[in-house]
Amino acid sequence: MPTTGTKTARVDWQVQTAKAKFSEVFRLARTEGPQHITRQGKEGVVMISDEQYDRLVAKSRQPKSIVQFFRESPLVGVELDFERDKDIGRDIEL
Repeated sequence: MPTTGTKTARVDWQVQTAKAKFSEVFRLARTEGPQHITRQGKEGVVMISDEQYDRLVAKSRQPKSIVQFFRESPLVGVELDFERDKDIGRDIEL
């Protein structure tokens, strides 16, 4: 029998119960949302609908904004020296 998690309203299925009631777990993943399946109360997987999966994959492939890119840069907080020698040009023959 599925158990209700204490922290959230999600339902936890033991793997042996999920196997025996696969059609029900499948239906609930499609109609109610993600279904959490555990083995011995530790290892876990989540069954989600293919529409939810497609949204997650599409979201992970979206390009970051330029601001977010720079905020996550490994160079954040590094002092860079933007000073350079003045270019006095060069002599050329015309």
